[in-house]
Amino acid sequence: MHGSICAGDFQGTHVLRFLGDVRVTLCGALDSYCERMIKDPDFHAVVIDLEQTENLDSTALGCLARLSIRVKKLNQRVPTLICNSSNLKRILSSMGFHDVFMIVDRAAYDALSLPALPEGIELPAGTDLAMESTRARVIAAHKQLMALNATNAETFKDLVEALEQEQRDGIPPSDAL
Repeated sequence: MHGSICAGDFQGTHVLRFLGDVRVTLCGALDSYCERMIKDPDFHAVVIDLEQTENLDSTALGCLARLSIRVKKLNQRVPTLICNSSNLKRILSSMGFHDVFMIVDRAAYDALSLPALPEGIELPAGTDLAMESTRARVIAAHKQLMALNATNAETFKDLVEALEQEQRDGIPPSDAL
């Protein structure tokens, strides 16, 4: 399964379209784009389109949670997340995403009479292959998920502790990240 993320904007509304199987290898480019997006003086809102998403790993979920919290802090509104998949909706719900996103299906989004979503360009995958920075990104993403609710805190506690211990011990990150 292959995944990609396309990004585009229209009059300050940015769109991130996740396609296929979105994993940690795309998170460096996602984080870089989000950093530029948040700093854009014309930034108004962000829409996450998961209509064509098959899977999101926990690092991608953590990056999305961090993005939402930053956007809410910036403009006091949570981002919109479009999702039609009952499987993905179940995952998002269990992770506490209803607290940090307005989750709608495509029909509900279209009913809001918002502008059409731009197609965007594909973000480069694997632009940051340095394993140490990948480990740091995985730790940060999972800490963000842990902050959403107690279930996440328990679920990811051991993983975060193990990765942080490896980092302190100077153990090279594994290729499994």
